[in-house]
Amino acid sequence: MSDRKPIVGGNWKMNTNRAESAELARGVVDGLRDVTNVDVAVFPPYPYLLAVRAILRERSSSLRLGAQDVYHKPDGAYTGEVSTEMLRDCGVEIVLCGHSERRHVLGESDAVVNLKLRAIVDSGMEAVLCVGETLDERIAGHTDPVIQRQVRAGLADVTGDHVSSVTIAYEPVWAIGTGKTATPDDAQSVHANIRRLIAGMYGQDTAERMRIMYGGSVKPSNAAELFKAPDVDGGLIGGASLKVGEFVPIVRAAMAAARGQV
Repeated sequence: MSDRKPIVGGNWKMNTNRAESAELARGVVDGLRDVTNVDVAVFPPYPYLLAVRAILRERSSSLRLGAQDVYHKPDGAYTGEVSTEMLRDCGVEIVLCGHSERRHVLGESDAVVNLKLRAIVDSGMEAVLCVGETLDERIAGHTDPVIQRQVRAGLADVTGDHVSSVTIAYEPVWAIGTGKTATPDDAQSVHANIRRLIAGMYGQDTAERMRIMYGGSVKPSNAAELFKAPDVDGGLIGGASLKVGEFVPIVRAAMAAARGQV
């Protein structure tokens, strides 16, 4: 891991109820009180944002509150949608866009992902742009073209000033929730290619500053090896983020990698 400050996010997806989300938030806060060299964010479901925010404030936590999605319009007749200003009003600082489940289950196109990302950074929040190939695309040898398309499309019309508010999360679709994980060499190769692409789009300095997370069945048992890779700047964690006993060790693995202790 480089001098970039790693980031670890816990994406709770459509899980937890009100009591469970509060218990999980308290457990993560209490388990990570001494974290100083890693940015940690939690992404609860919409209904529990305010409850989790209250816990983070009550315990003076440095953990950041994130949202799993957003709509790109500022207001209007968009039943069921949530705007950037609504999220900001709830204390959200960072928002996911382009997660594979939004793309492949709910049908979001690259163009929609780009609209959302631009709305997020225009609002002053940070965005996590999720990219990743399916198993069929990987078998066909199309990993790099797919990732390049998704990164270029996701960042279309995003200025150099605003791209500093973007983190990229490489999440191979075939590794999400399947128990399969890219090897550290696999992850490093894709991350390095993404960084080269960013250098071509925005310059080497911007590429060196951009954080690129890995997501896809990250567990305490494999986190340290993944985070040792020089272009892997932390992880976006799904299932393991729902268990304090798994999420906290993953964050600690990122802490150790940042200190060069793994």
